[in-house]
Amino acid sequence: MTFEAEVAQRVAANETNLTLKKDAQNLMNSSIRAGYSYNFSWMGRPIIQYPQDVMAMQEIIWRVQPDLIIETGIAHGGSLIFSAAMLELNAACGGPADAKVLGLDIDIRAHNRQAIEVHPMSRRISMIEGSSTAPEVIEQVRQFASGRKSVLVCLDSNHTHAHVLAELEAYAPLATVGSYCVVFDTIVEDLPKEMYPNRPWGPGDNPKTAVHEYLKTHPEFEIDRAVDNKLMISVAPDGYLKRVR
Repeated sequence: MTFEAEVAQRVAANETNLTLKKDAQNLMNSSIRAGYSYNFSWMGRPIIQYPQDVMAMQEIIWRVQPDLIIETGIAHGGSLIFSAAMLELNAACGGPADAKVLGLDIDIRAHNRQAIEVHPMSRRISMIEGSSTAPEVIEQVRQFASGRKSVLVCLDSNHTHAHVLAELEAYAPLATVGSYCVVFDTIVEDLPKEMYPNRPWGPGDNPKTAVHEYLKTHPEFEIDRAVDNKLMISVAPDGYLKRVR
């Protein structure tokens, strides 16, 4: 049996491993309470992601070979730097030479913008400041994506159901067949309500509920369960949406 076949066999087995699933959920609960995702950086910038999701994105970027990655939510810029670095590696290995990352945020703090703009990976990064659901911003993104052959979309801004659903309607169609629209922080649905006392989102109103609503009318996307079963520890369960047609 090949290594790849062994991996596939183990990943498939995880789906029915109730002990592993319970342990993983318990770890998610305790690690989120401890602010675990805030402990990491990518090439000097805070990335605010779980290492497992970073690894999943690396695998997807290598497999899809996007010439454009669209990201909503910039924060400190670590995710933009990560995506740009992966595109740089792809290019060094014969992938798209002019691949770009486009980041959107309603408020790009001046010190974060400066840190991103002076970073060695900045030549692959463009940013738009404004609401990701504003018609003028959506139009700018569509124009930026025009003519691109392989587009990957990542949604990680405001986590309310209504906002994420609006982002899905606006940007998921830009993901090309075989690529993904990745919706982060779907884990909110699976966490205790009291974990988000000062946030407008929580169980019943979050990215996962938006994903499930979107998929009711968009059969061109499917949840890639293999990613969930591989990671087990992830802030994006049900959030790795693969465009299949």
